[in-house]
Amino acid sequence: MSEALDASLRLVRAQMALTKRFDASLSGLHGVSLADFTTLLCLGQAPGGRMRRVDLAGALGMTASGVTRGLAPLERIGLVTRETDARDGRVAYAALTDTGRERLTEMLVTAEHVAAEIFAAPSWRKEDVGSVTALLTRLGGTGLPGYGIPRR
Repeated sequence: MSEALDASLRLVRAQMALTKRFDASLSGLHGVSLADFTTLLCLGQAPGGRMRRVDLAGALGMTASGVTRGLAPLERIGLVTRETDARDGRVAYAALTDTGRERLTEMLVTAEHVAAEIFAAPSWRKEDVGSVTALLTRLGGTGLPGYGIPRR
C-alpha cells in the first residue's frame, strides 16, 4: 500500500471516529447529529441567521436536495424555518428561529467540550492542533468562519 493511500485511509477513519464522538454527545444532549449541528452553525454565522438554501448547500458541500432533506427535521422541531424572498418567490431561505439560536448556543458548549477532549494535553500541544489545521486546510478542509457564539 502506498504512503498516500495509507494517509488517506487514516484520514477517513479519523473523520469517522470524530463524527461518532460528536454525534454521541450532540444527540445525547441535544437530539441532533453533527450534520445538523454544522447546518445550524452555518446558519447562525450568516447575516441575520439566514441563508439561501442553494448557498447553504454550497457552504456545507452538499446538494440542494440534500440540504432540503437535512433541513426538514430541523424545521419540524422548530429550530429552522423556511422563508421566501419578498421580491422573488422562487428564492427560498433557511433561517434560524429564536429557539434554534438558543439551542445552537447550548450545542456550541457541548461541541467545544468534545473538541477540547479530543485535543487534550498532554497528547496534543497547541502547536500540534495548529499544524493539523494547516495540513487539513492544504487538503481543502475548511472550518466555519467566526466559530464563536452565533450572531443575531
